[in-house]
Amino acid sequence: MSSPFIYDHVRTPRGRGKPDGALHEATSVHLAATVLSALRERTGLDTRQVEDIVFGVVAPVGEQGQCLPRVAALQAGYAQEAAGVQINRFCGSGLEACNMAASKVHAGAEGFVIGGGAESMSRVPMFSDGGAWSVDPVTAFASNFIPQGISADLLATMWNYSREEVDGFAVRSHRLAAQAWAEGRFDRSVVPVRGVLNEVLLAKDETVRPNCTPADLAGLKPSFAELGRKGGFDALAIQRYPTVETIRHVHHAGNSSGIVDGACAVLIGSEAAGRAAGLTPRARIRAFAEIGSEPTIMLTAPSFAAERALRRAGMSASDIDLYEINEAFAAVALRFIDALGLDDGKVNVNGGAIAMGHPLGATGAMILGTALDELERTGKGTALVTLCIGAGMGVATIIERI
Repeated sequence: MSSPFIYDHVRTPRGRGKPDGALHEATSVHLAATVLSALRERTGLDTRQVEDIVFGVVAPVGEQGQCLPRVAALQAGYAQEAAGVQINRFCGSGLEACNMAASKVHAGAEGFVIGGGAESMSRVPMFSDGGAWSVDPVTAFASNFIPQGISADLLATMWNYSREEVDGFAVRSHRLAAQAWAEGRFDRSVVPVRGVLNEVLLAKDETVRPNCTPADLAGLKPSFAELGRKGGFDALAIQRYPTVETIRHVHHAGNSSGIVDGACAVLIGSEAAGRAAGLTPRARIRAFAEIGSEPTIMLTAPSFAAERALRRAGMSASDIDLYEINEAFAAVALRFIDALGLDDGKVNVNGGAIAMGHPLGATGAMILGTALDELERTGKGTALVTLCIGAGMGVATIIERI
């Protein structure tokens, strides 16, 4: 068995996932090729040594169909020996891709594998791939399906998170992300995306609002109230959780993850492969875990996945110096902090997806890299990265700085 190490990582900035967003003209393949090219240039790696490229892609249709990482590698000028595969574990896909890459290395099967992900939500909208879980009535009924926004409001209701609390967490996300950018904390790992004339399309995350205030958010109407009541989903949720009398709808666009475009690539390899290539590892992947949970509330699994990963590593929650949880909705992060009894000063210290956005297939790999950079910046030792996932799943990864 070979311990898997992280040698380097890069990501694009995250662009607003709308037709007027800065990255709208950049295809998913172009975003993926951008980070693959940057990873090669930064490490000087002979790409014949890259045995596979595992990318998360959550809407694998149209421009994001076929086998995007293989095509992107060819576009980036990688050696023909570098294979590619794309996977879909909903929002956890980017981290799962890194875990799969680490598994190949840990098994001793391969030396260098790149994990990561890409998603152009402005060009391939969310839910473009359909799927029986939410589309087929028989399947939806069997799994007690409700839309994820209703699940977030159900979670907030059950654990009594007020509108003021979720809005306050959203303001925190913007403030910390703005501070991180101002202090250059992302400069090392974010590479600009360029257009066909080599002009810079975007060099910084596009959706951060440094001056966001609770008053700004207080004026926004809940996004899922009408869907829950008129669509009957509130009743379905209460049927599954009969102790809930009424669902309080507290989430809206301002305290939920933003729709954005972006890509990320993480170079993972064995110690022997790194030594042969003359590369120094930056972190060791100590443990990872996936888990399923109750699919109606759907969003509570990050703490379960984290606990499983901690057990596998022989660690407790207090042994972790930094946490990164995907801010799919504010209540998800608040519940994770409470479930593990965490000091929130250890969690998402550079902001999160509420401020910077959630490019579905790439986010997990992005926040893995963010955690590593922050460990190095602060001289701390360990970090845990986790995401909630549709249909009631969670994924978590623990890394240790070298």
